[in-house]
Amino acid sequence: MPIGVVGISHHTAPLAVRERFVFPPEDSAPALLRFAGARGGIEAVLLSTCNRTELYFHAADGAAAAEAAAASLLAGQAGLELERAMPYLYRREGLAGVEHLFRVVTSLDSMVVGEAEIQGQVRSAYEQAASIAAQPGVVGPVLSRLFQSALGVGGRVRSETALAVGAASIPSAAVELARKIFGSLRGRRAIVLGAGEMAELALQCLSSEGVKSVVAARRPGARAQELAQRVGGRAISFDDLVQWLPQADIVAAATSAPHVVLGRELVERALPGGPRRPLLVVDIAVPRDVDPAVGGVPNLFLYDLDDLRQIVEENLGRRRAEIPAAERLVAEAATEYWNWYLSLDVIPLIRTLRGQAEQLRRAEVEKALGKLRHLAPEDRERIESLTQQLLNKLLHVPTVRLREAAANGRGASLLDAARYLFELDSSDTTSTNT
Repeated sequence: MPIGVVGISHHTAPLAVRERFVFPPEDSAPALLRFAGARGGIEAVLLSTCNRTELYFHAADGAAAAEAAAASLLAGQAGLELERAMPYLYRREGLAGVEHLFRVVTSLDSMVVGEAEIQGQVRSAYEQAASIAAQPGVVGPVLSRLFQSALGVGGRVRSETALAVGAASIPSAAVELARKIFGSLRGRRAIVLGAGEMAELALQCLSSEGVKSVVAARRPGARAQELAQRVGGRAISFDDLVQWLPQADIVAAATSAPHVVLGRELVERALPGGPRRPLLVVDIAVPRDVDPAVGGVPNLFLYDLDDLRQIVEENLGRRRAEIPAAERLVAEAATEYWNWYLSLDVIPLIRTLRGQAEQLRRAEVEKALGKLRHLAPEDRERIESLTQQLLNKLLHVPTVRLREAAANGRGASLLDAARYLFELDSSDTTSTNT
């Protein structure tokens, strides 16, 4: 089918592989231009997040070639030979590709079902592709409607189901706890210990609530600097914790250290007598980063993975119960879009059929009226209206049946039959979807 997607995600590859396929924002537009500009009649949208990189496309013809080019583009970004990249890539075509996008945007395909970030990421990817001025055809009517429909069903799932209710990841559960303690988190200050994947998720959750964060690492190298800059913070060394702890409202510990990195002695040195305002310390590391004795410091609230996991499990249970309802909305929306897409085959033929019939009607009416010059103007208008109504009634059922046949996958044979029966020039009814 001309609609397709080629991608890699957390379902098919570990983080160490996925991160090689990521397109930084500044690389996305040039990549789309290379892909769409190298061949005519193609639309494309590139979605690249920490958990997935996917290239959606619609090719007026040469769908197989477009799919191969999409796979090559992703492999090239990862610096891999195509043969080495292929085991990690998946391909979806036709209706399956449409359903895949709808499941992505509704978070049904996410690592954390119900997470809210993916809808904004899909919207940004679509808007970026649509805004490429140098190549207006990068997003045309097919993908434009596809992504608008996807975002629409994403909104419906969030408003009509409880799929996104409650924290469903350890970092988001930590943020939920922080809101219970502090209320609004906007303007609060946090220290995130570590620079790995879990630390990155914690940073994302905190920054989405308006928290100003710094990243503390044993050696604040490029990774820590990059994470801190992404949220407008800075990277510091563990040696600087004594200086920074008095400024913090929240500490999220997520290192991969094999030993405690935040002990009671360090906390008491930084906060003699305990913090002057409530300090939330959330330890989401395995093994634990924070000495349990830290929980005995006055005005300090310490939570570990077991505390947070209970919150997550309760919320995930509620979310899992909502999956069937979300899947039904996705299936309905995908079918509606697919019926529209298939109807594109018959639109040129219907337009030609109606245009040809109108020419015949007008010619016959003019011939008849030429012999009935004695008729009053209002009678001439009645004849004009009568013939138009007859024409519309005669063509109504064939038009409806053609659209239904296209939606049911039987359009091709009826298109040929209609061209033959009505003597339509096939060059004037060329499908937009071949």
